[in-house]
Amino acid sequence: MNILSNLLSQATQSTPAKKQRRGIEIKSPREIEIMRQSAKIVATVLKEISELVKPGMTTADLDAYAEKRIREMDATPSFKGYHGFSGSICSSINNEVVHGIPSPKKVIRTGDVLKVDTGAYYQGFHGDSCITIAVGEVTPEAAKLIRVAEEALYKGIEQVKAGVYLLDLAGAIEDHVKANGFSVVEEFTGHGVGRNLHEEPSVFNFRTREMPNVKLRAGMTLAIEPILNAGSRHTRTLSDRWTAVTVDNALSAQFEHTVLVTDTGYEILTDRTKV
Repeated sequence: MNILSNLLSQATQSTPAKKQRRGIEIKSPREIEIMRQSAKIVATVLKEISELVKPGMTTADLDAYAEKRIREMDATPSFKGYHGFSGSICSSINNEVVHGIPSPKKVIRTGDVLKVDTGAYYQGFHGDSCITIAVGEVTPEAAKLIRVAEEALYKGIEQVKAGVYLLDLAGAIEDHVKANGFSVVEEFTGHGVGRNLHEEPSVFNFRTREMPNVKLRAGMTLAIEPILNAGSRHTRTLSDRWTAVTVDNALSAQFEHTVLVTDTGYEILTDRTKV
């Protein structure tokens, strides 16, 4: 889940009774093992949704399924109630960029580019991941956008290991996106994840001097999540105060993984191929 920068600076847990913790956290081996489980729950739910989604379903159908499955695995939905968000998933279609609110009125159709983002809170820690699904047969442009978005995520992940900097990730993502003729959304970024759904640092997908160029350390857990637009990079937020859309009605795609930084590289905690 992406979040606006003013909310990111106020990292909040799904369980507000607990005291907030600030700054970049290095997870212990015990905490990492719990995060493996929370991330596995997220990966399982997203894999199942990718297999069951079909034209005629509503985004509320997917939301109900996700909440049911998350709770069946002894976790709670990270997103539900977060800053007042009503769903257990964010479901954003076509020109919707992020934070689409699930609705029984939002019918999924053949040719849609569907983004499904979800998180699970398990034994005090969150997992967070997003996929983009081509619903039925999509246009060649949409298929390329989805492919490049997923490739861009892995271009960033491949840079991860202790000692490298966030700009190394950001540059790899940005270069791949621009080489394929798409734009990187800058209003939303990735983030640290763990005890809080959104923690420091901000994990940006483009080169910038406006955010700290943090040096990665083993034990950091990051939600890396490039968002690509087929047209302008700019977005606007609808009157529901959540759903962000492209300003030019162009398509948007996103992929996200929760990733552990190790001394020698990385571990993708939300790897759907392992569930």
